[in-house]
Amino acid sequence: MQRKFPSWQRVFGVKTGFTCVFLKTYQEMEVIPMYKILVADDEPDVLSLLKDYFEINGYEVITAKNGREAVENMKKNPDMILLDVNMPDGDGLSVCRQVRDYVSCPILFLTARIEDSDKIAGFAAGGDDYMLKPFSIDELGARVAAHIRRDHRGEAQKNVRFFGRLTIDYSAKTVAVDGENIEFAKKEFQILELLSLNCGQVFDKERIYEKIWGYDAEGDSMVIAEHVRRIRAKLSACQEGYHLETVWGMGYKWVK
Repeated sequence: MQRKFPSWQRVFGVKTGFTCVFLKTYQEMEVIPMYKILVADDEPDVLSLLKDYFEINGYEVITAKNGREAVENMKKNPDMILLDVNMPDGDGLSVCRQVRDYVSCPILFLTARIEDSDKIAGFAAGGDDYMLKPFSIDELGARVAAHIRRDHRGEAQKNVRFFGRLTIDYSAKTVAVDGENIEFAKKEFQILELLSLNCGQVFDKERIYEKIWGYDAEGDSMVIAEHVRRIRAKLSACQEGYHLETVWGMGYKWVK
């Protein structure tokens, strides 16, 4: 027969490696808004532990098992990011450097590296905090809560999306590859914005012309082909031209 506990005594055990970590929830805990945490770690046990712990404590958890998935999940606008330093397909430091200028939320590194030079590298990459493995799960939880509390004092999220190495900031009207800005004319950016915000949807020349120039504009929709050529040329120079795809006989679409 399963023993029942009052809600404030209920105990959750999560096994990771050689350690069994017990997590508690308390009925009298302060009710907090549903904040989102992105956790990126290539160790399944650690990822599972952190997901269980933070979900038990009222957070929405987004997981990533490598650097590429971490960058892709930035579009979900997390309120806090936990990055393992050593990951495949982009380590934590490179991920941080790529997204730091476009993500306003705190970034905390998790690592087994103990040298001061490693900590300095983490802060130089744009990290806000650093915890060594193995770590106290309660201390990590306290640090996350403190960072989120501090960050959400009137701080607004930026409207940014990531496509591989490409970063589009729709608020600032900028496009960057690995942190380096690419210059686009106003109409070029508007076309890029229309397509990338409707990823996978095909737009013909006439529809793009109406969306960007307006229904009453005088001109020829054939101008779209020239603008698309320029956009693709600028992206292709950085090996990112594959995002803008021609659908023969139909129009254009944006692909991830």
